[in-house]
Amino acid sequence: MPIRVQTEDFDCSREIAQLRAADPGIGAVVSFLGAVRDINDGTAVTAMELEHYPGMTENALEEIVSQAKRRWDIVDALVIHRVGPLRPLDQIVLVAVASAHRGDAFAACEFIIDYLKMDAPFWKKEQTAAGARWVDARVADAAALEKWERNLPEKT
Repeated sequence: MPIRVQTEDFDCSREIAQLRAADPGIGAVVSFLGAVRDINDGTAVTAMELEHYPGMTENALEEIVSQAKRRWDIVDALVIHRVGPLRPLDQIVLVAVASAHRGDAFAACEFIIDYLKMDAPFWKKEQTAAGARWVDARVADAAALEKWERNLPEKT
């Protein structure tokens, strides 16, 4: 379960290739890549700063991936999340899930990113023409989490 919080960029293809190479039983890899947008809530964003609580953040991410492993038949999962100053188009987060079959990989990947958005201790500050502003959790993110709370399958 590779979990990394880092300032440097990452190569999605290389990361996914390493995840796949770990087990010849992997038949599916599903990934999510999050990037900095140039507009948020109708306002132009020129830069973003991501902060985290070292140690606590990694532990939270490990627990989210562990929950996914308990609920779906996945071989492994990778989470890379960047912190520090970022600009529009920069990569922020990569979640990749490997399993024998696509259904488990899709569900686990969506679960991990939904929980990461709400439960991992990251803070985002955007730079706009009007100045800096902290980004609050979105209603849609909370609704995504509620979906999982109502319907969390247990692995059979």
